[in-house]
Amino acid sequence: MGQMAKMLILLGVVLIVVGLLMLLLQKTPFFGRLPGDILIKREKFTLYFPLATSIIISIIVSFILYLISRFR
Repeated sequence: MGQMAKMLILLGVVLIVVGLLMLLLQKTPFFGRLPGDILIKREKFTLYFPLATSIIISIIVSFILYLISRFR
């Protein structure tokens, strides 16, 4: 039961950090509009796929998780 409580607390902290990062990243003008992000606009259709942004976020999250597991 104690292990489950710790995991839920950790999940809550991670969600709070991700939420704060999302708020901060909305204010940066270049984030989400990087070269490599795909934007297709048609008459009644818009497709936006943030490929480069997703890769950068993945690298940052992987590095953070690596640091957490390293100091555990």
